Amino acid sequence: MLDLRVETFLTVCDTMNFTRAAELLHITQPAVSQQIHALEEQYGTKLFRYQGRQLFLTESGLLFRRTASAMRHDALRLKQALQCPPQRPLRFGATLTIGEYAMAGPLLRLLRERPQVSLHMVTANTQELLARLDRGAIDFAIVEGNFDRESYHSLVYSTHRFLPVASPSYSFAKPIEKITDLLGERLLVREPGSGTRNVLERTLESRNLSVESFAHVAELGSLNLIKRLVMAGGGISFFYQPVVEEEIQKGLLREIPLADCTIYHDFTFLWQRGSVFSQEYRELFSLLAPEAPQTP
Repeated sequence: MLDLRVETFLTVCDTMNFTRAAELLHITQPAVSQQIHALEEQYGTKLFRYQGRQLFLTESGLLFRRTASAMRHDALRLKQALQCPPQRPLRFGATLTIGEYAMAGPLLRLLRERPQVSLHMVTANTQELLARLDRGAIDFAIVEGNFDRESYHSLVYSTHRFLPVASPSYSFAKPIEKITDLLGERLLVREPGSGTRNVLERTLESRNLSVESFAHVAELGSLNLIKRLVMAGGGISFFYQPVVEEEIQKGLLREIPLADCTIYHDFTFLWQRGSVFSQEYRELFSLLAPEAPQTP
């Protein structure tokens, strides 16, 4: 079990507000302040700083948060293992694309290798999965989007092309040769925080563009809905190749060839840095690894 002061520190990190942290912990704000001050006294460093009225972590605070998050996760993991021997639940998360289009084969292999496993997989966008991992709600995650490499151990799960597609009958506003030629079209895109949105944003930023550079943008939370709308001629979008491979082969979608834009992106398997369960996660990575990794 974690020191109550460390739990208080992590709650302040989650909220970045002493008053809100006190409400969540059902204690007074002065009590929260006292516990944080006690930690700072113990370690001889400031953990938080104010810039105006906004609360921020110091460099020491960031390091302490990474370590404390791993400690909290491992404490919860150990509690589950002690309460449910010898086969504790396996809890992990995957982003929507990975969960829908990359996990069926690996999960079948896992279930065959460990028929007694109690499996719990959640799908959410990258930021939500990282938050769940920090809270100890899941053991590891397989994500598409960006993450803090100082906070997590990570292994490349697979690598895939990320490509623009449209309906075969879609009528473009102008001849398409470069990515800037697409800006006059309607872009169908996932919500902020999703892995596919993040990859697209980074690609556009490298060319001094953004999602808002497109003439029309439709933001939708469902990957399959976006795909159906694109097939119906409602606009263009960007997908990982496994998501649209079948539709392209059947002639329901077509890749938009771009002379200046060939994108590959990694799916990443990650867990809390410093976790005492790291070896187990590496073994699970090997068990869940794709049978035929996609590489450039």
